Amino acid sequence: MLSYGTQLPVQSQSTLYAEPWEERAGVEDLVEVARTADRTGFAYIAVCDHIAIPRRLAGAMSTVWYDPVATLSFLAAATRRVRLLSHVAVAGLRHPLITAKQYATLDHLSGGRLVLGVGAGHVREEFEAVGADFDGRGRVLDETIDALRAALGPEEFPEHAGELFAFSGLGQRPRPVQERVPVWVGGSSPAAVRRAALKGDGWLPQGDPREKLPAQIARLRRLREAAGIETPAEIGAIAEPLYVGEPGWPVGRRTLTGKPEALAESLRAYADMGVTQIQVRFRSRSCRELTDQMAAFAAEVAPRLNP
Repeated sequence: MLSYGTQLPVQSQSTLYAEPWEERAGVEDLVEVARTADRTGFAYIAVCDHIAIPRRLAGAMSTVWYDPVATLSFLAAATRRVRLLSHVAVAGLRHPLITAKQYATLDHLSGGRLVLGVGAGHVREEFEAVGADFDGRGRVLDETIDALRAALGPEEFPEHAGELFAFSGLGQRPRPVQERVPVWVGGSSPAAVRRAALKGDGWLPQGDPREKLPAQIARLRRLREAAGIETPAEIGAIAEPLYVGEPGWPVGRRTLTGKPEALAESLRAYADMGVTQIQVRFRSRSCRELTDQMAAFAAEVAPRLNP
């Protein structure tokens, strides 16, 4: 089965994907998109994570990056069903007990809808500003995931004893609603794929073109099998930008456009590779056009994804 989710607009405005209208958009637009996803059957809505963008990267990345916990908590109150994904939380920027407190509260407030996506991060200045270890961020993330497993588990007084973090006798409530908060690991480097295979409940590739995914997925499955992990992992992918129908304006050469049948056929190829969760983005010139596209996708394309 191939489920579909989406990264929200407005909350992060990198020039790699943001549309011009998002610069002028506000909270009402963000809420409307989240409610549309909730109403039309999207599996999740996703929010990115950066603390501060250095001037050298601001031209490309912008400095618009909403805090994921604050944003998802706000949107939890505006939605009822859709899952809430951090894609991805840069876990090494925060002590795992801080991360656990924030996301356990989010899961509690949302009625158990959290999916915790984590990644290593890539902006050195962010790490240096908060005193975190940039060069050792992979090692930090490995142990952080273990610590989060304990801190987000059922115990009121979780325990973890590692090389970098140790805690016991410290209670945290509220506990998550979910008995096991799903942890999806982001990134496409060999280390990230291995981390997702051995420590994650799912994998969130970072923009891999579809022709590279089969080899990555095969490696992830081999690593899990060799480690004796029998539970299947959720396998993600980010599809090319979509426009349902034929737009009357230029949408870019990588955009998938056309009739619902053709779009569904193209996206089903991801399922044939082993992808279970596909993130879809839509080209649009306004919030209204985006929500119309989402509704058209849910009504006309999504039913054909799993014939």
